Amino acid sequence: MAKSLLKPDYIFESSWEVCNKVGGIYTVLSSRAKTLQEEMKDHIIFIGPDFWKESESPYFKEDKSLYAEWQWEAKEQGLKVRVGRWTVPGEPIAILVDFTPYFEKKNEIYTLLWQYYGVDSLHAYGDYDEASMFSLAAALVVESFYHWLTDGDFITESSAARASSLNIIYHANEWMCGLGALYINHEVPQIGTIFTTHATSIGRSIAGNQKPLYDYLFAYNGDQMADELNMQSKHSIEKQTALHVDCFTTVSDITANECKELLDKPVDVVLPNGFDNSFVPKGATFTRKRRAARRRLLEVANALLGEQLDDDTLIISTSGRYEFRNKGIDVFVEAMNRLLRDRDLEKKVVAFIEVPGWVGEPRKDLQERLQSGKHYDTPLEVPQVTHWLHNMSHDNVLSMMKYYDMHNRKEDNVKVIFLPCYLDGKDGIVNMTYYDIVLGNDLCIYPSYYEPWGYTPLEAVAFKVPCITTDLAGFGLWANKEFGHQGELEDGVKVIHRTDYNYSEVADMIKDTVAKFSSMTQKQIDDCRKAADALSKKALWSEFIKYYHEAYDIALRKAAARK
Repeated sequence: MAKSLLKPDYIFESSWEVCNKVGGIYTVLSSRAKTLQEEMKDHIIFIGPDFWKESESPYFKEDKSLYAEWQWEAKEQGLKVRVGRWTVPGEPIAILVDFTPYFEKKNEIYTLLWQYYGVDSLHAYGDYDEASMFSLAAALVVESFYHWLTDGDFITESSAARASSLNIIYHANEWMCGLGALYINHEVPQIGTIFTTHATSIGRSIAGNQKPLYDYLFAYNGDQMADELNMQSKHSIEKQTALHVDCFTTVSDITANECKELLDKPVDVVLPNGFDNSFVPKGATFTRKRRAARRRLLEVANALLGEQLDDDTLIISTSGRYEFRNKGIDVFVEAMNRLLRDRDLEKKVVAFIEVPGWVGEPRKDLQERLQSGKHYDTPLEVPQVTHWLHNMSHDNVLSMMKYYDMHNRKEDNVKVIFLPCYLDGKDGIVNMTYYDIVLGNDLCIYPSYYEPWGYTPLEAVAFKVPCITTDLAGFGLWANKEFGHQGELEDGVKVIHRTDYNYSEVADMIKDTVAKFSSMTQKQIDDCRKAADALSKKALWSEFIKYYHEAYDIALRKAAARK
């Protein structure tokens, strides 16, 4: 008979990306929040850094009445917090904490961390100090809240026993929250601790430094590589947190293998990243939004290129963080260059690279053309980019296109356009959000080399856009497992086999897949879109939340044993 799982009464979850939209972890937490909020109604509390202080945050709505007694007590203890709601589906409680007061005690904190856990902070640089001080501040918030719950004056004698047996979880995300997890472990052992690494810092660094990660993974020593790549402190906090928390987790099987080899600690549970599709438009609204997205993308392309590309044009894109090799942006450009000369291509293609670069400002000449509403038959100068960059001559995308002589000429059937900014609806050119634009694509391409999970392909299929990814992405591996075979376009996701060394074959396979898609009938395309939609339903948080319950159970049982 299956054992019944211990359930948390409260979950505190901290991340640098709570109410702070900087990367994929924001999507993981904010999309999962609704599912946990429905289960736990205001007993799931997210903790993030307070960058806004007194000013208005676009992701946070303060509410002084939430846990008002604790708010007063926290301020008495010297904690600078604001309590409110994260403005995402489910509107969970969020606590933003000011971590700047702890910098003056930094050396003392690092000394204790070394004494208790052997964490090397001597080689810290960059964002290490900032992240660590936030991590400590988040842990102090949890400690304060825990004591308010269990020893507060408001607790009567009859409820004291119940309060002391509360099941409480502290869930820390990424090395940035490792210090806080270790603090809770040491100071409040009654709380069950979970640590999730979404990508090991050393694995990402190995991949980003052009070293072969996968074929050689078994032979790498994580500590030695950290010395070589000047990553000692980040690697040290990540490794020691993994070794000492109650439950160590990651987001995919591929990263679980990385953790075992580089951190010397197998994960206790894999927590795949789900999706909340409540904001994906339905029916007529979807059709209207798709048309609007296509119209806008083609308007931008035509104004930039001096063309009259129509709705029969194949619109494809790649997006994500600007990690040129890790995200496969290099192989995307390579594939588009090869597609230029492919005789099997039956439609014109406009390919967008939607990756935030070191953006300067939107192009005035492009804005003027878009505002005029006229048709133009001459391209603008530098017709490869929608916004001026601070480093035009050193940008990887533009340099590679220049190297391949890809200048979006009239006679070229494949046009590549770099959209180097966050699509937040206020970029000055497209002026639509990413989720309002992604559904306008015919095909999305994410040929990642290093991708622990891969939200971009999951988002694409949720918006019924078939996509291409690789089996070096956690999502690609999961899709293959669901299909029972290597994913094909007809499955909604084409999963390309990628290794350390087959860059050229991957580029060719992308080229061939786009050419094949260009010759499909409308019925075949519709079938691909339906298959993509069906796969996305299997990756909803309602399907994946069970893995979190397993992690909570592991952590709570270890905490109970300590009590």
